[in-house]
Amino acid sequence: MRTDFAIIGGGIMGSALAYWLTRLAPGTAVTVVERDPAYRHASSALSAASIRQQFTTPLNIRLAQESLEFLRGAGEALAVDGDSPDVRLHEGGYLYLARHGRADGLRAAHAVQVAHGADVALLAPAELAARFPWLAVDDLELGSLGLSGEGWFDGYGLLAAFARRARHQGAAYVRGEVIGLERDAGRITALRLEDGARIGCEVAVNAAGPWARRVAALAGIELPVHARRRTVYVIACRARLERCPLIIDPSGFWMRPEGDRFIAGVAPAKDPDDLPLEPDYGPFEEELWPALAARIPAFEEARLERAWAGYYEVNDFDQNAIVGPHPAVANLYFVNGFSGHGLMQAPAVGRALAARLLGREDRIDLGPLCVERLLEGRPLRELNVIG
Repeated sequence: MRTDFAIIGGGIMGSALAYWLTRLAPGTAVTVVERDPAYRHASSALSAASIRQQFTTPLNIRLAQESLEFLRGAGEALAVDGDSPDVRLHEGGYLYLARHGRADGLRAAHAVQVAHGADVALLAPAELAARFPWLAVDDLELGSLGLSGEGWFDGYGLLAAFARRARHQGAAYVRGEVIGLERDAGRITALRLEDGARIGCEVAVNAAGPWARRVAALAGIELPVHARRRTVYVIACRARLERCPLIIDPSGFWMRPEGDRFIAGVAPAKDPDDLPLEPDYGPFEEELWPALAARIPAFEEARLERAWAGYYEVNDFDQNAIVGPHPAVANLYFVNGFSGHGLMQAPAVGRALAARLLGREDRIDLGPLCVERLLEGRPLRELNVIG
């Protein structure tokens, strides 16, 4: 088999890129290699699937804005033969909270966000209590609420829709695991799969998500991207929390509505790589439930129904994505290390990277996310990282 673009990984990044390549340049040969076509372990399928503009890096704000516009029109953009997917976008907002004496970071982030067009408001405790009477505010100095352009959606539905439309446009999906990268004169010439297959290519793209570091190592490249397990807890609560946004609490938990239930999570105290994808129930009783009940008294009567686990693909260097070619291997591109932001940024990143691969201009410049910043020790630090 031979292809123009060989994409290693068919999760949200790989499938969004395949969609945009075949949309922008019909007839382009695109092959996606995915070892888990049912997406049982894919971060895209196991994510809490939320989108926000409350970042501290202007490029991340722009990527979220562009992706949001795509999500709003995803039914039309990703339709196949008149069948339009519903990604169930709900613009419920994000609410960041800061305790007394800890609000300077929220104010600084707000200035950046507003300067770049985010619809975000700072709320004093009395305003928070008036808008969300079920919220405990006595220890708070400030809240930052996304008034529009933030919320949550069906992450697995978006992934499936991207992949289906990419196939419809001519992309080939191959089940397999890449175990080798053939090189000649400083370029990748082919992928070697575990089953013995070989896929020749003009360009190879590492879109392997939490497994990106292993793929990079096949080319002799060290990538600071690590698979870190996160548990998502599904919680039942009788109380109705009117207009409940996704809450980021200063104690470290996040929580949002999910149908008639709630989902929540908390960053683990210890965070080793590559833990098995089995939920860790311990933090719920020890940390999460007490913090939830302190912030939302109605959660004293809540109960845990179930949980699941997925991987963050964490870029330990600066918690921002790594996008672009490696200077040592000109035709090996990376689209990795989104540190929890991949699903929400995939529509915009996929389009901008596809344009670059096709030698075209895009309205978003992904240059600040280049590989060179890692090699030169120039971090592009994102401060608003959840979990």
